Amino acid sequence: MFSFFKKDPIKKLEKQYEKLMQEARDIQRSGDLRLYADKVAAAEALQLKIEALRAKS
Repeated sequence: MFSFFKKDPIKKLEKQYEKLMQEARDIQRSGDLRLYADKVAAAEALQLKIEALRAKS
């Protein structure tokens, strides 16, 4: 009945994904490629979660 009050979990994950990618971009520009690779891997894992949720709904 009050489902319109529930927040969309996909939007929350997308915001986290965008934040990780921006952090990765800044880290890459600073020259720390190992930390950049870690951030991109975390962002890719988050992207897989987003895709799974979209397929589920």
